[in-house]
Amino acid sequence: MDISPLLKIASGRNQLPAIIAYNRIDGPGSSLDLREFQQSLWRLPETSGSNESDESALWTEALPRTIGITIDIGTRIEARPFDPGLIAVRSIEYGTESTARAGHVIPTKENWLLKILDVFGISGVMFVLHNLRPGIHSLGLGGSATATTGVVILANELAGRPLSSPQVISLASRMEQDLGVSLTGTQEQANVVYGGVVDYVWFPWGIPERADSGYGSCLRYELLQKKDYPELEQRMAVFHSGHTRASTDVNSVWMKALSTAEGYQLHQTKIEIAYRFREAIRLRKWHEAIEATRKYQEVRTKLCSQYMEGSTEILGFAEQNDSAAFPLGAGGGGAVLVLAPDSASLQRLRQELSGAYREINFRILENGHDLINLPLERR
Repeated sequence: MDISPLLKIASGRNQLPAIIAYNRIDGPGSSLDLREFQQSLWRLPETSGSNESDESALWTEALPRTIGITIDIGTRIEARPFDPGLIAVRSIEYGTESTARAGHVIPTKENWLLKILDVFGISGVMFVLHNLRPGIHSLGLGGSATATTGVVILANELAGRPLSSPQVISLASRMEQDLGVSLTGTQEQANVVYGGVVDYVWFPWGIPERADSGYGSCLRYELLQKKDYPELEQRMAVFHSGHTRASTDVNSVWMKALSTAEGYQLHQTKIEIAYRFREAIRLRKWHEAIEATRKYQEVRTKLCSQYMEGSTEILGFAEQNDSAAFPLGAGGGGAVLVLAPDSASLQRLRQELSGAYREINFRILENGHDLINLPLERR
């Protein structure tokens, strides 16, 4: 389907279709969304969870979960008219551009975004990616997954929205991991689709008794409403440690630990800690949220001693102020979440860390993405 004529009309009207896809902050539960962890740790619960009035969702306590917190950092992706029969992707930050004939995209790591465009059967279009803030990519905020999912959502819109939300999540996750871009799960992708401060409970083979579900499906619980975001914001900050490495280095160590009895048991303990973190956020019990964050960080460090590399000094400052430090993602990007019991403690930490570390300012958002000039007019 050549959409270049439609895009030329949209360009003449200064109404090119685009999407702004937002990053996330994770925390306890991070990595439980990886496909291998979902499949290894999931067991059919004894109850179906039909009691929707139970806001604690206690029946999900033993299931893999992650909490996603959407922030106003991310990627803008614009669809521009291109040569008929061709597709292209340009990244402003990375200074790269790749082009291919539609239907002839080789499935390689370098072509992963092009391959997504090809999946949807569209041509005559170039996607141009640009980060909302300079120097933010590859920090552990889920940036590559954000870009991938944004491309899937935009391509899905341009193709007439043939895929459902779980299918969008599944496609984005599998394309990124299976083509070797990054070890990724489903939380970053779900964040871009849904947004907010949300508890995601994962079902690796689909939700039981729901025939229309599959990989990428999850139960979602909104933990905080928009009016309550400031209460969480004044207790959270993200600093960059200045130390980066490939997150796959840490993820691969955690993955390998799944095949040992000791490692498997440690991974299992993360499920209960993640549930405690979920409840602490929902009930706004900030000291319990800090304790859960510490416990989760300790388990991750036992599983991989490299996890805290470059972040130990921030951890020391945090502990002196009754706070917790948590390297985001797999810790590879150098971004470290600091969770404090109150705004005064966080302000003291800011003063102590400001000279040595760069703070990444953010606000929490209720949407995972914003569509611009969509749906595309087809006349």
